[in-house]
Amino acid sequence: MQRRRFLTLGGAAMAAALIPARAMAASDPVPVLTNWYKLTLQLVRHTATYSPPVAARAFGYLGVTAYEAVTACNPAMTSLAGQVNGLTPLPRAGTGAHDMAAVLQAALSAAVAHFFANTGPSGQRALATMTRKLDAQVAEGVEAEVLARSRDLGAAIAGHVCAWADGDGGAVIANMGFPEAYVPPASPAAWVPTSLVRQQQAPLLPDWGKVRTFAMPAGDTCGLPPPPAYSEDPGSAFYAEAMEVYTVSKALTPEQNLIARFWSDDPMLSSTPPGHWIFVANDLISRRDLPLEVSVDVMARLGVAMADAFIGCWHEKTEYNLLRPITYIRRVIDKSWTPLLNTPPFPEYPSGHSTVSAAAATVLTAALGENYAYEDFTHEREGLEGRAYGSFWEAAEEAGISRLYGGIHFRAAIEQGLAQGRCIAAHTVALRTLA
Repeated sequence: MQRRRFLTLGGAAMAAALIPARAMAASDPVPVLTNWYKLTLQLVRHTATYSPPVAARAFGYLGVTAYEAVTACNPAMTSLAGQVNGLTPLPRAGTGAHDMAAVLQAALSAAVAHFFANTGPSGQRALATMTRKLDAQVAEGVEAEVLARSRDLGAAIAGHVCAWADGDGGAVIANMGFPEAYVPPASPAAWVPTSLVRQQQAPLLPDWGKVRTFAMPAGDTCGLPPPPAYSEDPGSAFYAEAMEVYTVSKALTPEQNLIARFWSDDPMLSSTPPGHWIFVANDLISRRDLPLEVSVDVMARLGVAMADAFIGCWHEKTEYNLLRPITYIRRVIDKSWTPLLNTPPFPEYPSGHSTVSAAAATVLTAALGENYAYEDFTHEREGLEGRAYGSFWEAAEEAGISRLYGGIHFRAAIEQGLAQGRCIAAHTVALRTLA
């Protein structure tokens, strides 16, 4: 298996490398948005506690922060307060002129610093460098009184969102998200550890399904039917699903191998699966010159839907607690079998990649249209060429099946994950935002 190359940047270099494709004028707020997301993707990659659910949570709150910063100065936009769970009315622009770029910069610089307070020294230096650089750019040509008023508004919005976030049940990640006490169930169908790492002898974030949701009512709102009943009978549906994973893995085509690696998005080696979709949306904002109002709407909906997707997905993972293909195949079919990808340390059903990708595809399709063709350059820096898609759903379905190619999920987990993601994202699509 080819090992992925990944970029390691020092703090100042990390921030300096984020050169927007869209040239930045002092009065243009869009590069403020895209540059902060670019840095956030790097911070996710370099902050140890940022597993996919934790990353998705941060993207949810950052999307709301950016959206509300713009909404505060635009009466044609509808606040998410009262629409997403627990969000009370936010500060709004009062009398006197405000500079939109300065408001957005103050809000995002404060919010990113809050959600990545535990990042390491390189990340802290990158945060400071980005804040200093963008503060100077948005201040060019802006009267001191307007600048101060704008910064105060942005900071107040960030403070409001961060206080809201701190009460959701997901703000504190102890022991990297692994329970320090865990009693495994005795059922042969139950998840068992797939790693020799001591910390990973318990499943990651088993209570994440109880975290407060954003747009959907609760973690169990989009529940799933049970997976096929566990059986070691060669004539059973469960055995057939395992044999499919095993057979496919033994004869992967070069394209299937590439698809598995392209969508792997491993924590600490990438910006994680939700970060993959954030990269896609952020890149489209820059390359296709999307207007500010559309840009913050897209990023808010994307972040909210993906945060809810991981809460819903983890609720079902914990509910069914199903073993992984590697456990079953080695137990029943071939004790020497090794999948293409490493198996993550949590239960199998449903597939998180499928759930989050379906949620992302649903909101992006609603925002930007059916059959929206684009290229995905997420892993260009790691040496993987961009891939072209005719729609967001084409990409989501590829992300789902990539987990079968990688030997990580059975087909039912993929298909039901896609269905769950659609259900979850429907609540985000129903939010009222732009007039």
